Amino acid sequence: MSEIVNRVAKSSLVTFDLEDYYLEGRRYSLDIKDWLFEGFILREKEFREHLELHNWDQYKDAYVALNCSTDAIIPGWAYMLVATKLEPIAKSVVIGSLEMLETTIFQSVIEDMDLTPFKDKAVIIKGCTNKPIPPNAYLWITLRLQGVSKSLMYGEACSSVPLVKRKKI
Repeated sequence: MSEIVNRVAKSSLVTFDLEDYYLEGRRYSLDIKDWLFEGFILREKEFREHLELHNWDQYKDAYVALNCSTDAIIPGWAYMLVATKLEPIAKSVVIGSLEMLETTIFQSVIEDMDLTPFKDKAVIIKGCTNKPIPPNAYLWITLRLQGVSKSLMYGEACSSVPLVKRKKI
């Protein structure tokens, strides 16, 4: 009987796992509707009073998504004012959903990433994750890696989808 050989382990494939770049930390969705009159009308004086009374310490070293869950029309300065309270304590602040927050975090991580370890390598972007990886993160890392890798695939080594293969010169 012949020995079973793991060809994937012996291959020169480099696996890129977006989970390895997930920034740990608490995520919060801060809904400002409770700071509006009847949940819909922003009265500046009352809004500022709510900001002064709010416990901002709970957002220390956290990622925060600002939003309003009602159909209220919120002027841009209101979110800017909230951001001034969060800036000294939160790691990141965005206007939008938690998904938008995660997308923004990954965009920053991918833009700042050193891709030297993937230069001229056959790279497979791992598809299955246990953490909330936004779909745009896969798009952005594909765009970045296609310029440096020899070939680029998506999925698992046993069943990958080829994306890009650089032509030999």
